[in-house]
Amino acid sequence: MSPDSVIPGSVRSAAEVNEQIRALWMRAGGTLSPQERAEYELLVVEWAAAIRADIIEAA
Repeated sequence: MSPDSVIPGSVRSAAEVNEQIRALWMRAGGTLSPQERAEYELLVVEWAAAIRADIIEAA
């Protein structure tokens, strides 16, 4: 997945995004290139939004 493939407003669960984060780290072997770092940052933002949505929904 490239950073450009993240669709703004897309709705994925925190678990789905977390799985992508884990896969990225596994592919990278623990050291991220600049492109992988950008992808990671986008995934973390998406994951945080999904967590917030879960909390709001639970309330």
